[in-house]
Amino acid sequence: MLTYTLKRILQGVITVWFIATATFFAMHAVPGDPLQSDKAVSEEIRANLQSRYGLDKPLAQQYLIYLGNMISGDFGISFTQQNREVNDIIKEHFPVSATLGVLAIVVSGLSGILWGALTAVYRNRLPDVIIMALVIFGISVPSFVFAAIGQMGLVSLNQFFEATILPIAGWGTVQHMLIPALVLGLGTTAFLTRLMRSSMLEIIDSDYTRTARAKGLPEGWIFLKHQLRNAVLPVVTVIGPSIAAITTGGFVVESVFAIPGLGRYFVQAVQQSDYTVIMGTTVFYGAFLVVMVIVVDLIYGLLDPRVRVN
Repeated sequence: MLTYTLKRILQGVITVWFIATATFFAMHAVPGDPLQSDKAVSEEIRANLQSRYGLDKPLAQQYLIYLGNMISGDFGISFTQQNREVNDIIKEHFPVSATLGVLAIVVSGLSGILWGALTAVYRNRLPDVIIMALVIFGISVPSFVFAAIGQMGLVSLNQFFEATILPIAGWGTVQHMLIPALVLGLGTTAFLTRLMRSSMLEIIDSDYTRTARAKGLPEGWIFLKHQLRNAVLPVVTVIGPSIAAITTGGFVVESVFAIPGLGRYFVQAVQQSDYTVIMGTTVFYGAFLVVMVIVVDLIYGLLDPRVRVN
């Protein structure tokens, strides 16, 4: 298990280095001046800014400085937000995105496993047909459509009761989180339902399931001990990337519902060519995704010792 763990960690470090390198050179390949602003500045001020951010040095030296700062956990200072470090932006706004993402993944994970198992048990019957039709709808429709529909539904609900049953936008209470988390997790719910269904169908027709039935074991015991336990393993492998994707991919939902998460600042940084924020958040997102994948690999190795590599 130790060798397996060390290999996964080494692979993760290499992946993060590749993400950081690709991001650095991609930002330097983008045309334009990162210090350009609507206000005219003198050459002396521009030179001081270039020296402060290391833009007056050769590209190779800039790259080494960038890697050194990244290893030390310093992503620099925002070009557009005065005297504000990228680390502070991440620390302040990522917990908001993480809270929303965790709630969304809990809802989507439990729903996906439940609906997937249900469709497999009732294969080709009415519950299966209805749920799979909803799954196709959930996969096909973009998240911004669900976000708009969800917000319109909240408006209609509040108008019907002539009171604020659930807030339409904003952040700060559990009520603010419910609909955004549901909207954010719909795509993942649909994906996990399909994955769980296909995995469950394989388990239902397996030899050891038939053997357990032939021994006279109760159906409930067979379902929980033999079918659900083994069918959920493929779902576990995608939970980690799904957590990272939901947590870091709620740009549209955060914008529609006016949630002050890190995704909104990433979009603003792209619009304003704020290179330090773009590079810092991209590397942070990539590292977070890699960590979640490693954690899931380790959990999977504990659940199924066959995947461990000596």
